[in-house]
Amino acid sequence: MTATVAAIRRYPIKGLSGQDLPAVDLVTGQPIPFDRRFGILHGPAAQDAGLDAGIWRPNEDFFTLDRNEKLALLDSEFDEATQSLIIRRGGKPVSRGRLDQPMGRMLIEQFFAAYLAGAAPGLPKLAEAKGGAFTDREEAAVSILNLASVRDLEERVAKQPVDPRRFRANLVVDGLEPWVERQWIGALLTIGGATLRVCAHKDCRSSSEVNPATGARDFNTLPILERGYGHTQCGVYARVVQGGRIALGDPVTLSETSLP
Repeated sequence: MTATVAAIRRYPIKGLSGQDLPAVDLVTGQPIPFDRRFGILHGPAAQDAGLDAGIWRPNEDFFTLDRNEKLALLDSEFDEATQSLIIRRGGKPVSRGRLDQPMGRMLIEQFFAAYLAGAAPGLPKLAEAKGGAFTDREEAAVSILNLASVRDLEERVAKQPVDPRRFRANLVVDGLEPWVERQWIGALLTIGGATLRVCAHKDCRSSSEVNPATGARDFNTLPILERGYGHTQCGVYARVVQGGRIALGDPVTLSETSLP
């Protein structure tokens, strides 16, 4: 196969907008650095006494696009060096704070308390996944999306444009046949200077119904996938088994197709 990395994206705050990267250094056994590093807890989870432990938590504990499509109207800018977060709406800053400082975290929490008022009981709480990530899977992984599969979905089944950002993947790969990634489970992928083992299909969630450009819930992803393909998955998860640097345009090579 001939394929290259078309996009590298991380989501520093679970449920908020992604951050495009020109390159990233992957570490063995870890997700993309700062991907889903923070999340906004609600309800009983926000009051959990073990909050500071930074343990992995299920999606239901967080404000996400699954039930809070208003989050798509916000643009977030995260600076890794200073741990600073700026939130914009319509291009204008509406909140900012350093996530490594109590005051900065409080300012962000106060913004979401007002912005998502009535969406869940109690006050929101910003949590940090120390040493991990608040991804859909408890096991650290990188999500990979085949751009050809998205094109096939929009051309043959959906009959309308489908923004790849709906699927909130870390790596977007171009130059493949549609849906070939479904044959990769157990395979090794060499991407730039890193090696990853594909470990699972990526189940779609209702967050993919939300248009990332408008915040409208305008695409019935799960029924459309089920009708067209007999499954509700788009993309795969892979574990980093050998760390290294990957960059836009790097080749993606399938090294092994058999299970370990």
